[in-house]
Amino acid sequence: MTKTFMPRVETQKELKKLQLAGLKWTVGHAYHGSPSYRAKLDEAGVGPESIRTLEDLERLPFTSAGDLREEYPFPLLSVPFEDVVRMHASSGTTGKRKVLCYTQKDIDDWTHFFARCYEMAQLAAEDRVQLAVGYGIWTAGISFQMGCEAYGAMAVPAGPGNLDMQCQFLMDFQSTVMCCTASMGLLMAEEVNRRGIKDKIRLRKMIFGSERSSDAMRNRIKDLLGLDHLFDIPGMTELYGPGTGLDCIHHTGIHYWADYYILEILAPETLAPVPEGETGEMVVTTLTKEAVPLIRYRTRDLTRLIPGQCQCGSVLPRHDRILGRSDDMIIFRAVNIYPGQVDHVLSGIRGIGSEYQIILDRKEDGRDYMTLKVERDHGVQNDRDPELTKKIGEEIKKQILVSATVELLGYGSLPRSERKSRRVFDNREQ
Repeated sequence: MTKTFMPRVETQKELKKLQLAGLKWTVGHAYHGSPSYRAKLDEAGVGPESIRTLEDLERLPFTSAGDLREEYPFPLLSVPFEDVVRMHASSGTTGKRKVLCYTQKDIDDWTHFFARCYEMAQLAAEDRVQLAVGYGIWTAGISFQMGCEAYGAMAVPAGPGNLDMQCQFLMDFQSTVMCCTASMGLLMAEEVNRRGIKDKIRLRKMIFGSERSSDAMRNRIKDLLGLDHLFDIPGMTELYGPGTGLDCIHHTGIHYWADYYILEILAPETLAPVPEGETGEMVVTTLTKEAVPLIRYRTRDLTRLIPGQCQCGSVLPRHDRILGRSDDMIIFRAVNIYPGQVDHVLSGIRGIGSEYQIILDRKEDGRDYMTLKVERDHGVQNDRDPELTKKIGEEIKKQILVSATVELLGYGSLPRSERKSRRVFDNREQ
């Protein structure tokens, strides 16, 4: 395939010039198109003429999920309704959903940079891509499919769930790539092995979205299916949807599309920039988005910028996988804990599987207690329980600074899901 979807810039200087032009356009477009943005910018004393350098970004006010919910159902709309060709909504389960509108240019841009994801993963026109992601009002299914078709590979729009159908499609259509949540990937890997059909399929790559996946889970899926590569694809409804970046075949971080949005990493408490390489909250500003532009939107996702240039040679910068969300933080005995930290600890211990649950209780003595349920790895016998229980408890104490009661379970004991797996069960009085 000769067509490329990569940006037509070769240096950081060219990229920053493009970003500045996009920032100027976005601020002007939002100011003149959205009464809400105009009020925010006026209150901050910043107008379109104020943007002269990229450093002026720090003068702009923040937007948040609250702004989207307050103006439901068509928040921060910056174009006339006749220019809107589609809408999508978030998969949130509490309160009003976040609804986003799209112009045709927004759809075209989204399709373009999603096709870039497949190019970054080094797919070929001969690849057959099984899309086990949700369709409908959500942003996943249609975007995975649009990008795949624009890239030139064959889309198999299977949708989520239905393991019988998924396995049948893998065998009948000889799919080479599968797109799904990490939890669905684990479910499929175990099901393929349970059915003994590994030698009847040609799956070589998986692209994961929607949830964080631990190293242990990824290694398990890769080993069970004999995959060449697993890729992480970030995205959120507010920022178009999935496809806003991808790790390359070197897997040293997620290349994000800095020609479509500016990414800041800020301390959640102070909103001050953190040094490159340190963890903070992702804050995004779009550069070409028409219907609902984002100006310093607080995503609540936690990650870090990865310094230096990737060995693949791409000019596009990288951020790490998502550690968690700033609003998912657990406060346990005055210690701030993110589920991703537990992922990290458990992934470094041999003999246990990738699935776990954190259960928090408050007992009659008024103190909080943590129970950590962890599966043994496949083939590991329960005579190793004392050794593994001690090791897990020691590492949790050493790395996260809390004590937990560890319960080891047989492989496959914890529930699997084709969607996001629930990891934390907080039974304490709120």
